[in-house]
Amino acid sequence: PTRILQGLSYGDRRRTLSERDCNTTQANVLSVNEHVLILYFSLNLSLSLLLSLPHSGITSLLDAKEVGMKIFEDYANSWYWILIGLVITMVVSLAFILLLRFTAGVLLWLIIFGVIAVVGYGIWHCYWEFSTLRGKPHGDGDVTISDIGFQTDFRVYLQLSQTWLIFSATYRLCAQCWNINLTFNYSSPPHILSILFLSLFSRAIGYIMSTLFYPIVTFVLLAICIAYWAVTAVFLASSGDAVYKVIQTNVTKVCPGSQCTFAFYGGESLYHRYIFVLQLGNLLVFLWLVNFTIALGQCTLAGAFASYYWALRKPQDIPSCPLFSSFSRAVRYHTGSLAFGSLILAVVQMFRIVLEYLDHKLKGAHNAFARFLICCLKCCFWCLEHFIKFMNRNAYIMIAIYGKNFCTSAKDAFFLLMRNVVRVAVLDKVTDFLLFLGKVLISGSVGVLAFFFFTRKIPVIQEEVPSLNYYWVPLLTVIFGSYLIAHGFFNVYAMCVDTLFLCFLVDLEVNNGSAARPFYMSSTLRQILNKKNSKRRKDEIAGEDEKRGTYTG
Repeated sequence: PTRILQGLSYGDRRRTLSERDCNTTQANVLSVNEHVLILYFSLNLSLSLLLSLPHSGITSLLDAKEVGMKIFEDYANSWYWILIGLVITMVVSLAFILLLRFTAGVLLWLIIFGVIAVVGYGIWHCYWEFSTLRGKPHGDGDVTISDIGFQTDFRVYLQLSQTWLIFSATYRLCAQCWNINLTFNYSSPPHILSILFLSLFSRAIGYIMSTLFYPIVTFVLLAICIAYWAVTAVFLASSGDAVYKVIQTNVTKVCPGSQCTFAFYGGESLYHRYIFVLQLGNLLVFLWLVNFTIALGQCTLAGAFASYYWALRKPQDIPSCPLFSSFSRAVRYHTGSLAFGSLILAVVQMFRIVLEYLDHKLKGAHNAFARFLICCLKCCFWCLEHFIKFMNRNAYIMIAIYGKNFCTSAKDAFFLLMRNVVRVAVLDKVTDFLLFLGKVLISGSVGVLAFFFFTRKIPVIQEEVPSLNYYWVPLLTVIFGSYLIAHGFFNVYAMCVDTLFLCFLVDLEVNNGSAARPFYMSSTLRQILNKKNSKRRKDEIAGEDEKRGTYTG
């Protein structure tokens, strides 16, 4: 800087403006040396201001870019181990569902006591960490989370006693909710009977193992739908005429020599005025396709599991390829019904999106009545969407059983459920509870294993652990991915339970155990419900079994 200032003060006179030049130019034109001097001090001042404001926008942008590069580097170094964690999740989820086939009740109680043990250990560990940090004379016990602000290294928060106090309170709240739930909900005879239903119904998956891999087909179809929507949206957004403008200039007159740069796509034609409407139409089609893909999967699984239930002799009467046969029937005969049900749900979801958009626009408004009306409409459409999802799911099951149209199937399913509302409520609650525990247990177990691995706390494989900037990046990825994989597997199990339960209700209402109308439920359920098939029918079946094999029904 000293040399620069000397050059500015004693520079060559030929680089300064002469008196004649000053007369021919504007009087306020500065010399080259003065320009450089002002530029130097301006840059110095700007740099000083930026350095004195660490939380400014530019610094935050640079920090975010640096953090993003580190996260990308962590993914590049740990992707192999992330895939291994997800494969372990698939194996554990498959084993969990197969165990439900034999020991649903025992496994449920093991999960309950396992969660109690995990919560109890969490409370003890949080209290121990809290006491240790508070006991340090010059430690971080008195520092709060608000004092240190946001930190990318989460290990900083683990050195604060306040963090462990929050964890301990959260564990205590979970323990109280857990005890209340167990006390009031899982000690009555209907719930015990529902657990028996789950144990019996889960045998169907053992006979139709291919259904566990159908979520892969759904995932591929959903990826195609998302790609179609994204490509169409980009084409619509860029379908206008390219508009060029002169940017960053203070000249208010016509400047034919200036260079125009691209600004945006637009236009004044009728087509360009309705681009937003076309984008909304594209969004509606996207929702329709997504719901149709999900409906196709539900109807396919329902048809496969229904073929298991309505086989009088299991597994002899089960079709050879029940999943493929059900998929073929759904595509060939039930496409219109599935599309109609998906369209109803897509329209309701579209209304919800429009209401969210209006609520976002009205946040700054002072019209309390309008905001209250929007909130009421959002609540009503939320309830309507969940009701339609529930009805569509059961309507698709009835379509797979009887092959009727959507409206007739929805009506039959609704009245069938209303005639057995207590059984439906209890079984649905127990199933949701069991599957939620399974998802949490699997994702939590894999997450704990990933935590010990990425933090180098497993002595056997410490050398295999990659070097990471933030160990929580692959850890959170494994936990989130494990939950999604478990969710996909357990959705198949939930569809199995719903389908077989509806078949069971239809079996109770339609059949009476006679030779013409025998019960198709298992012998265990018949004994519990005190239902019997006619003796003549049993003799006929026994005679046939002597030729073909042992009767298992």
